Amino acid sequence: EEFPALPDADRARVSAEELRGRAEAARERGWALDDQLIEPGLVALAVPVRGGGGRVAAALSAVSHTSRHSPALLRETALAPLRETAAAMEAALAAPVEEAPVPPVLAADPTAEAKRELGPGYLQSLARGLAVLASLGGAPGGMSLAAVARATDLPRATARRSLLTLEQLGYVASRDGLFTPLPQVLALGHAPLSRLSVGELAQPHLAALVSELKESASLAVLDGGDIRYVARVAASRIMSVTITLGTRFPAHATSMGRVLLAGLTPEEREHRLAAYPPRPLTPRTVTEPEDLRRILDEVAKDGYALVDQELEEGLRSVAAPVRAADGRVVAAVNVSLHAGRTSATEARTTVLPALRATAERITADVRATGATEG
Repeated sequence: EEFPALPDADRARVSAEELRGRAEAARERGWALDDQLIEPGLVALAVPVRGGGGRVAAALSAVSHTSRHSPALLRETALAPLRETAAAMEAALAAPVEEAPVPPVLAADPTAEAKRELGPGYLQSLARGLAVLASLGGAPGGMSLAAVARATDLPRATARRSLLTLEQLGYVASRDGLFTPLPQVLALGHAPLSRLSVGELAQPHLAALVSELKESASLAVLDGGDIRYVARVAASRIMSVTITLGTRFPAHATSMGRVLLAGLTPEEREHRLAAYPPRPLTPRTVTEPEDLRRILDEVAKDGYALVDQELEEGLRSVAAPVRAADGRVVAAVNVSLHAGRTSATEARTTVLPALRATAERITADVRATGATEG
């Protein structure tokens, strides 16, 4: 079937009267078709997703271009799958949800102590409003005013003012005495955070780790047969190694490289080892492929790698993986140590727990934002 790729230039805008008619027709049919009303060349088909009480909770759509689908062809192709998917979503919405416990009651309003410490520079009303907003995320179905006041340890009047303000601003909705957060909450940070790379997300976590351990910490990704540094915080020492972003080292001889290689599929790992044969960098560097395979299997099982003076004499490092939402290892974080200051045993007992906690926090941020590699 032939159909135009673009609408006529003189296509008239839809009037309010016609829009009401279209909405009524969509309600009766159970679907709506958009033939280039929003953008030339764009066709879309939508069906409702109903929540409790049969109310429309969301709309599910399929979008195409007129060069691929006419409106009629899109309806013929996509309507049945859309309805099946919408039905599955409605079933999920109707399924009983385990009631989450109300967030624990705070011993005291934490904003009061901060106000005493910081004085007029601390905006207590803002802190209390954010505390109220954060409390709403812990109870599916919403929270009552009394529950919010208990969870935040705020007076009911203060909690009420915060909720009413948040409702007026479009961040909270109220129904039947229960308050729930609205999608506009995501606009507070998700859009800018989702544009951050893994390295940018990791930077503050690395700084906190360095502050705790007083040793340098880095984040790297796999790039061919090398690791490439994408974030780093150096410890303050009289003598230190200068490593800049973009610095590369052979993956096989570094703790981060072994974590990244261990995170690959067996086929991809074999391909990398064959394409980039290990070479000795110090007398301790493991170069035998069979030995390296065994080490990588152990790293995959243990969830960390410790490399002892294989990249450079006197340099010892330990690394842990950073994973994406699908479980893939997308980066590795490490702490580098001087062999004369920290033994391998001490690295495992004193450094590794803090390193793993940092890797978990970076992983949580990566999964929350969908950050890109690098």
